[in-house]
Amino acid sequence: MPLPRSRMSEIRTIAFIGLGVMGGPMAGHLARAGYAVTGYNRTASRAESWAANLSTEGLDVATAPTPAKAAEGKEVVMTCVGNDTDLDQVLLGPDGALSAMAQGALLIDHTTVSAAMARRVDGEAAKRGIAAVDAPVSGGQAGAETGALAVMCGGSEPAVERARAVMQAFAARIVHVGPAGAGQTTKMANQMCIAGTLAGLSEAIRLAQASGLDLDAVRQAISGGAAQSWQMDNRWDTMAAGEFDFGFAVDWMRKDLGYALEEARGLGLSAPVTALVDQFYSEIQAMGGARQDTSALIRRLPQGKKDT
Repeated sequence: MPLPRSRMSEIRTIAFIGLGVMGGPMAGHLARAGYAVTGYNRTASRAESWAANLSTEGLDVATAPTPAKAAEGKEVVMTCVGNDTDLDQVLLGPDGALSAMAQGALLIDHTTVSAAMARRVDGEAAKRGIAAVDAPVSGGQAGAETGALAVMCGGSEPAVERARAVMQAFAARIVHVGPAGAGQTTKMANQMCIAGTLAGLSEAIRLAQASGLDLDAVRQAISGGAAQSWQMDNRWDTMAAGEFDFGFAVDWMRKDLGYALEEARGLGLSAPVTALVDQFYSEIQAMGGARQDTSALIRRLPQGKKDT
């Protein structure tokens, strides 16, 4: 449902670069909110399918052959790609979006990248008179599809406030956490928390299974106390059942944890739990689970047997 006019910004035209499992739904919410959205995806067929599906709803969408063509004349350019290299390509490479953006435009990057990359993009944008916000998201594919993402923003206060008016189309929570790069550092903290939680949850489920306990009763008992978490509420049953098809892949978690460990080293910090869980995820990759959801971490633990 389109946003009430009172909640929409004065911005009308948006380019959205990266139409994968996260970016595609996010760009769709923007179109449904009344923005004119031009999409670009490196796999052109995905962009064409995205546009065709939204066009059946009578929405104002189009596609472009390059990031630069998508960005031409747009008030806002939003990106949601894979990693530092991908972002460098679509923004700063040949036919990159920044080269086509007008002075005074706004760049919002939803990719999870390194803090150093976010600061580099901010600097390159500033040279062109473009405001930039690093705005990684949390909530996974389900959050993107339902428009309930949490967004952590780095950048200047004016830039974040301009971005907020647009991002409310797909976000349930938008928090300005600091200057350029701060959004990415906050996302690293987010991923460290998720990884540690899933490691503990995996061991707890296996303990309950090996003890012959009623898993539903155990979850009900402990989810009402200090052990409660989003992962427990949403992944306990599926982890126990061996179901791991929920969108955020182990490969992507390892990429994110790599950024977190790199940032920690640069700050002179130790992150032993994160480093250990990262290695656990490498075992899941070796087991063929690279594209499974991060809750597949439980696969590395045998179920064990209850003593009789």
